[in-house]
Amino acid sequence: MSAKNRGINMMTLSGLAEPNRMDIVELLREGPLTVGEIADRLGLRQPQASKHLKVLSDSGILEVKAEANRRIYKLRPEPFQALDSWVKSFRRAMEDRFDNLEDYLRELQNKEKS
Repeated sequence: MSAKNRGINMMTLSGLAEPNRMDIVELLREGPLTVGEIADRLGLRQPQASKHLKVLSDSGILEVKAEANRRIYKLRPEPFQALDSWVKSFRRAMEDRFDNLEDYLRELQNKEKS
């Protein structure tokens, strides 16, 4: 994995590390919302919600669109695609290790039979 992808993943993971921010991300999976809507649905004060939204935006997880005097927040797919790719690389590595273990166990069984 490139250093750039590691940086993206670290920024994404850091942004998601706080429970309120994870709740915001889960809420935005349903679609874009304003800060007021997010605060109301999660029972947060608006300044608290705004602070979390800024962290999520700064980490590249959210996109913000200004409409008149409102800001609309929505998820960006790229950080989640990068995380998915990163997790898949671990899955492949673990599958390779299990395959190697299976081969080794089969080899041991064959030696016992001989």
